[in-house]
Amino acid sequence: MALGDRWFVNDTDVTVAGRWVYLYRAIDQFGQLIDGVVAEKRDMAATRRFVTRARERGPCPTEVSTDRAAVSPRVLDELVPGACQVTERYANNAIEADHGRCTSWPRPMRGLTQLRRAQVISAGHAFIQNIRRGHYELAADDIINLRVPATFDELALAI
Repeated sequence: MALGDRWFVNDTDVTVAGRWVYLYRAIDQFGQLIDGVVAEKRDMAATRRFVTRARERGPCPTEVSTDRAAVSPRVLDELVPGACQVTERYANNAIEADHGRCTSWPRPMRGLTQLRRAQVISAGHAFIQNIRRGHYELAADDIINLRVPATFDELALAI
């Protein structure tokens, strides 16, 4: 499925080796993950790196909903100049709700020890979530509860 033209962008805190790091994520209006980046700091350089990587994934968005972070408007004006920026109070609820599922995965593993592992696990979580939601052509016609096993069966046959 192609990416949508409305993005919901936000960051959340996760712990890696006992210290807080920031997980930047963007989803489209269909709930499909566009990109996720783990950064040690919440600054302009990390935000710029995240938006640059997200833009490489597909077409440029026409509307971007963000929280009221100070660096977001400046970076978006620079890298996505044609997009309308929305910072209204509840406009970013889609990504905020999605963060809850994403930040619950380190708990059963007793935390993460390396920044790279946080990036890999975040990407894997997003891949499985996109499969469950039917965003890929793999097993999209199957029952929701059977999409993930059916997808891995299809991938095993393809390899």
